[in-house]
Amino acid sequence: MDSLIVVDMQNDFLPGGSLAVPEGDVIIPVINKLQEKFSLVIATQDWHPQNHKSFASNHVNKKTYDIIMLGGLEQVLWPDHCVQGSTGAEFSKELNIKKIEAVIRKGMDPEIDSYSTFFDNGHKKSTGLTGYLKEREVKNVFFAGLAQDYCVYFSAKNALNNGFNVTVIEDAVKPINKDENESKMKELIQMGVKILTSKKILEK
Repeated sequence: MDSLIVVDMQNDFLPGGSLAVPEGDVIIPVINKLQEKFSLVIATQDWHPQNHKSFASNHVNKKTYDIIMLGGLEQVLWPDHCVQGSTGAEFSKELNIKKIEAVIRKGMDPEIDSYSTFFDNGHKKSTGLTGYLKEREVKNVFFAGLAQDYCVYFSAKNALNNGFNVTVIEDAVKPINKDENESKMKELIQMGVKILTSKKILEK
């Protein structure tokens, strides 16, 4: 079985949000179309407590995009975003959510960030997504959403390591940093991830 995983299509990552991905909104119509081709659609949601230590506001004398050590890992300090229960944490109203069968929330532990849809950044806790996909006999996972160079990138790596065939849909994702994203996508291709356009998938 194939599954479409829609990563973090939340207001704070869209234009006007506190951590907006450039042109993040232009992929929404593509994602809505793609959903019709999949019998299993899963969405993920950043769901941070207000005291999350990845927020620059929770550190004295630190500013956004500074890098600190958090739980033994390098951590970028972000603007407050996707705070539990906030408008910024909600899915975009433009996103069709009717076909979404499960929502996987991540980033709830204030002590560690969670870019991947499968694990926190230290691989200490699983989100349960691997088990859910395997229970549903999913072999092929397709990623869409935000941000391509962070949550999509780390999710694709983890999916591959967990034994799935992985595709990133290149016109259904957008990066924060285009230059860094290019090298990250090359790395994924070398690992065995496919990069396809939505047209290829919709034509099947």
